[in-house]
Amino acid sequence: MTDSPKNISRNNQWEDIDARTSQRGGIAGFFESGLRRFRVGGYLVALTPLYIIGISAMGIAATPAVYFFNFVSENTHDWFKLWHYGAMSISIITGYFLYGITLVFLIPLVNFLMPFRLKPFRGNYYSLAAVPWYFHNALTYIVRYTFLEFITPTPLNVLFYRMMGMKVGKGVHINTTNISDPCLIEIGDKVTVGGSVHLIAHYASRGYLIVERVKIGKGATLGLKATVMGDVVIGENAAIGPHEVILPKSRIPSDRQPFERVGEETIPRADQPSQDFP
Repeated sequence: MTDSPKNISRNNQWEDIDARTSQRGGIAGFFESGLRRFRVGGYLVALTPLYIIGISAMGIAATPAVYFFNFVSENTHDWFKLWHYGAMSISIITGYFLYGITLVFLIPLVNFLMPFRLKPFRGNYYSLAAVPWYFHNALTYIVRYTFLEFITPTPLNVLFYRMMGMKVGKGVHINTTNISDPCLIEIGDKVTVGGSVHLIAHYASRGYLIVERVKIGKGATLGLKATVMGDVVIGENAAIGPHEVILPKSRIPSDRQPFERVGEETIPRADQPSQDFP
């Protein structure tokens, strides 16, 4: 990667990320120029709909929980206080899981109804192209930070990522919630994603936001707390070691192993480096 102080946009021309005006025309250009001139205020305005959508989705998901709590409260009101309070406490916890399960299906629906889709791009954080990135990840994080841990690893968390646009093969095991940009991630059949792995289909470089696809081939294994960043391809049956970081633009060959055993000692393989930069 040979980024200079200016980066190449989709039309292969250099884009100045410090520019205060947009190269777009019409209303889109006016709006994007506003984002760049008034960055904090502009993004507060741009993302206000996101907060409204997020709050509304969480509120709708909580509706069954509130109804259930109220139902239990009304029907146990005349019970002995200890049993009444116990029933209410159980209804609160049950309501939380009702909220979570509802949210797992509601958020992908909201994501599907968005008028824009996240696509690979590189450019300014303060641009219209970055708005779908904010929306898609914010919706994902609502589930991630409020409930997803309780259904990981189960078929439900795999289903959630599928509904968010991730391409997931058969027999995949995902034991992590640390996933961003799921709609740009492709996971082949029989892949194992270990605990606390980070899958991130974006990265930052010299002031630019780069959003690019991640592809993990069939039968690959990602070890505990490994990190895979944007613009990475991992070959079939390859293994990524625990805590290993696969940097952007890496191409990991098929059947690659991070370690080999020599007698009683395990040493890194010198002939198969973790990173394969162009």
